[in-house]
Amino acid sequence: MILAFDAHYSNTASKLVAASFNDWTDPTPLDIHVWTSGAAAPYQPGQFYLREMPLIIKALEDFNLEDVEAIIVDGYVYLDANGRLGLGGHLFHELNDKVPVIGVAKSYFRNNNAVPVLRGKSKKPLYVTAYGMPPQVAAGHIRSMAGKYRMPDVLGAVDQETKRD
Repeated sequence: MILAFDAHYSNTASKLVAASFNDWTDPTPLDIHVWTSGAAAPYQPGQFYLREMPLIIKALEDFNLEDVEAIIVDGYVYLDANGRLGLGGHLFHELNDKVPVIGVAKSYFRNNNAVPVLRGKSKKPLYVTAYGMPPQVAAGHIRSMAGKYRMPDVLGAVDQETKRD
């Protein structure tokens, strides 16, 4: 099983959404899982992971990690070429480096060595980083995901669900 996470925050609530799917080329998720909680930790520049990681760790209690091939997060695994950790890197280490984590970011973050992935007819790449598997392999997985647009269909479904009331 592969899990893809994304979150949405308001002033009073946090919403975490995950899609579970079996194969990188699956056109739709097997399931969409939703967790809600109170307000997230305040945003701190360079410390974004402090908002989302507690939600993901709590949600992972609902899954058998032995069955999880990889986890996809919205954002970066590392933030620069020196390996400064982003959300995905912190998550990878929190899981004792046992479950590969792939970061898929929509915008470029300075001085990192993310693998740009062009999909569909888009001229704007997604930026892929990973721990637990080579970044080029992770980029190949994201490139192979179903969908004809920049954002793979499964990741788009997760993003859309975060915005639903």
